[in-house]
Amino acid sequence: MQIGGVQKTSLLDYPDKISAIVFTQGCNFRCGYCHNPELIVMKKEPAWTCAGFFEFLNSRKGKLDGVVITGGEPCMQVGLIDFIKEIKNLGFLVKLDTNGTFPSVLKNALPLIDYIAMDIKAPLYKYKEITQLSIDIEQIKESIDIIMNSGIDYEFRTTVVKSQLSIEDFKAIGELIRGARKYYIQKFVPSKILDKTLMSEKTYSDNEFEEIINILFRYINKIVLR
Repeated sequence: MQIGGVQKTSLLDYPDKISAIVFTQGCNFRCGYCHNPELIVMKKEPAWTCAGFFEFLNSRKGKLDGVVITGGEPCMQVGLIDFIKEIKNLGFLVKLDTNGTFPSVLKNALPLIDYIAMDIKAPLYKYKEITQLSIDIEQIKESIDIIMNSGIDYEFRTTVVKSQLSIEDFKAIGELIRGARKYYIQKFVPSKILDKTLMSEKTYSDNEFEEIINILFRYINKIVLR
């Protein structure tokens, strides 16, 4: 596991739980709005060793409920499964964040994790445009299917840059994840991002988001704007 950083305490990233966050190095996407651009490239020297992280985690028993593994893209990590097993052995819950391009890894991890969050970057026909990567979109569809039929708690989420996603695009997203339990719409906030040309980009107005949410309610049970 190549650990790019650790946030020792979070009240927001794991619903209703107090968690630590592990940021893994390396991502196969190049989304312009990525707010962890320093994690995209796999570096030789990890910010934390696994041994150091587990020592820290052992000292937080009784104070933390779980661990969020995010990135980057955690499913690129060769040691992900063993890393999750060790966290579970210490008695903590595990939430995994993923972009859905590694369904076979996801399938192996699911029996070990307690909550999963998958980014839906766009309708399938816009994935290359948003991620700057040619991918097999069947992998995305397979990961969605695996998650929705896993029996564990989950969420899908989309970061919204107005110029990248039209209101019509959300109909296609709704169709893609029809019947999902939870879908979070995340307002784009220009801050530390990969593509600096997006710093002047706008997100939708509250009235426009209300229109989007009304569209999505045809397909999805619970929608939250954050």
